[in-house]
Amino acid sequence: MKETLQKKSLHIIIPVLIAVLSFFVLSGFASSADFHKGTLTALEEKQTTVLELSAASATASAAITLIPGDVATPIADKLADLSSHFLLVLCAIFLEKYLLTITGSITFSLLIPVACALYVAYILFDWDSLRLLASKLAIFGLLIFLLIPASVKLSNMIESTYQASIEATIESATATAEEIESSADTTSESEEGFWSGLVSSVTEGVSNAVSGITDKAGEMVNRFIEALAVMLVTCCVIPILVLMAFVWFAKILLAVDLPVNYGQLHRGLRNTISPKKPKELP
Repeated sequence: MKETLQKKSLHIIIPVLIAVLSFFVLSGFASSADFHKGTLTALEEKQTTVLELSAASATASAAITLIPGDVATPIADKLADLSSHFLLVLCAIFLEKYLLTITGSITFSLLIPVACALYVAYILFDWDSLRLLASKLAIFGLLIFLLIPASVKLSNMIESTYQASIEATIESATATAEEIESSADTTSESEEGFWSGLVSSVTEGVSNAVSGITDKAGEMVNRFIEALAVMLVTCCVIPILVLMAFVWFAKILLAVDLPVNYGQLHRGLRNTISPKKPKELP
């Protein structure tokens, strides 16, 4: 009987130590920014890229409005709409940054200690469903803890392929905006000269230049749409797909019934409080 109690006490002490270590040590460590430094750095880079794309599209939209006439107005409106879409991507990145530290705190300050408590209850009352629930709850906590790092790692693999294209889009947008502003100034001066009696060839040359810049602006919109598609996939679609796969797996994993056997529970309590002494053989 003493050996049985010693074995039970060992199985009780270890989960209690794990629960205490998880709550007081691991929860603070897993929710700290230093622990997630690599993932946070990757998210910060995504955030910087989105802000640069949004600023470049807004600047290009404002510059396109300087082109004389209404030919480039639809292009400017489209670029302005893209800025609002980049804001959606930015919100998704901030959500990932917050969840990264929150999931660590939930896992190691709540789920793991509760799983350890359920395992201790299984040892005391010999209820197999509690042992099964404890193991599944612990696995569930570890899964949500690894959810954001896994999605960021997967999105980085895709984004690295298009990073050079995104940087080229930002540089092209800046150069095109400067060229449009310069062309708008030249056009204004040429119109004044025309009314003053300058030759019509100057005006025709300026019109051709404006037409060429409008073509560049249209090409720039296509590049912005491609960059937006990449950012939407890497920052929104992939995390959602990873989350859906996780929810599906967790739903299967946590599908456990808890049949309440009050008679077995009463006997377990009675044997724990006042264990029966083995009968001595005559």
